[in-house]
Amino acid sequence: QVQLVESGGGLVQAGGSLRLSCTTSGLTFSGCGMGWFRQAPGKEREFVAAISMIGGITYYQKSVRGRFTISRDDAKNTVYLQMDSLKPEDTAVYFCAADLGGPGSNWSSAYDFWGQGTQVTVSS
Repeated sequence: QVQLVESGGGLVQAGGSLRLSCTTSGLTFSGCGMGWFRQAPGKEREFVAAISMIGGITYYQKSVRGRFTISRDDAKNTVYLQMDSLKPEDTAVYFCAADLGGPGSNWSSAYDFWGQGTQVTVSS
């Protein structure tokens, strides 16, 4: 059974930092591209960042580039999202996703498995 479990969300003031983790089981993590998406209340789910297998290539949404960093630890089957200089508009539920055998993508339809999400709230 494939599981993706996010953690690390919470409440932070604007300008602060959070580090999200997504630990996976039931899949060959090193063979997956991984992505982070987010969904704010009343809005569509949107791409945040992705990382390829082996971690050689990363992709970011324009609004988070330079503030967020995606990374992965294949030994721990875990992908991370370091979020710095947080803004109130970053408030959302953040989801991780696995692209089996693929490079990761900014398209949600490319992903095969999803986590349940973790809430990030940034106060002004």
